[in-house]
Amino acid sequence: MRIEEDLKLDYSDVLFRPKRSTLSSRKDVDLNRTYKFKYSKNEWSGTPIVAANMDGVGELSIAEKLSEFQMITCLTKQHDVNKLKKYKKLKSIYKNIALSIGIKEDEFQRLVKTLKEFSFINFICIDVANGYSEHFSSFIKSVRDKYPTKTIIAGNVVTADMTQELVLSGADIVKVGIGPGSVCTTRIQTGVGYPQLSAVIECADAAHGLGAHIIADGGCTCPGDVAKGFGGGADFVMLGGMLAGHDEGGGKIIKTNGSKYIEFYGSSSETANKKHYGGLSNYRSSEGRSVKIKYRGKIKETILNILGGIRSSCTYVGAPSLKQLSKCTTFVRVSNQFNDTFIK
Repeated sequence: MRIEEDLKLDYSDVLFRPKRSTLSSRKDVDLNRTYKFKYSKNEWSGTPIVAANMDGVGELSIAEKLSEFQMITCLTKQHDVNKLKKYKKLKSIYKNIALSIGIKEDEFQRLVKTLKEFSFINFICIDVANGYSEHFSSFIKSVRDKYPTKTIIAGNVVTADMTQELVLSGADIVKVGIGPGSVCTTRIQTGVGYPQLSAVIECADAAHGLGAHIIADGGCTCPGDVAKGFGGGADFVMLGGMLAGHDEGGGKIIKTNGSKYIEFYGSSSETANKKHYGGLSNYRSSEGRSVKIKYRGKIKETILNILGGIRSSCTYVGAPSLKQLSKCTTFVRVSNQFNDTFIK
């Protein structure tokens, strides 16, 4: 047993230090990024925010709206050939969607079948809760061998060594985060995790040193947290709870005491396992929770609010573009990041 005593930080532990700026308006900030990926050699341009592959978020209707802002959506693992065939606008959004799979053989075969039908889709998201197994690295290698020109997203991990391992195994983009999500209970159930901002900083440094990229996955509660993710060096920031509860997610509206709510749940929750796999296996426990969140209407206003917050962050630190934000970032450690007097 050993204890690491180096300070590790979450988004709530810091604020941006404001700096003198030459920007005259938030509208002058450029949020567009262009990336060329390590192995696939594909180029992508857009606003690097990613919808998580969760029920109610990783949906085609969400992807359609996010694609208008050139954002990416990782579709849920349930998006197979039949489901994609029914969606008539697929070719208009394919550049901004990722097919999601786990590491079971049947999921790999489903991917093969889907890409045979829709070969123009560029992104593959290999998604597991624990990216620290040798089997996971081997699986990434097999997918890379099969699809050398596809851009592979893989995770999740939270440390530099495993970020390097996944990149060297064939991942173009490493997904970073264990347990920070709003409906994730991994830290409670297992005691495993890593403060998200520190994970982003360390993993970004490791990935960039090898010419790869990272997605900061989870832990964002507000637009300021999204900006902090980018400030910490993330190339993309993935959102789940912040994009949940909208019409486009397709969830059932529940009316309680005159208010409208939509159910939202973690991908490893008992609810998700019952819905997609017939329940939890005897050797497993739930690592997610189910909650009712307030119905939020159309997703466009939420997107505009997030983008407005990021632009404002850039103006406060003197960054003319999102690309420059991490270079302009100085974080200040705080014990309280905002006044919550009127927040219930």
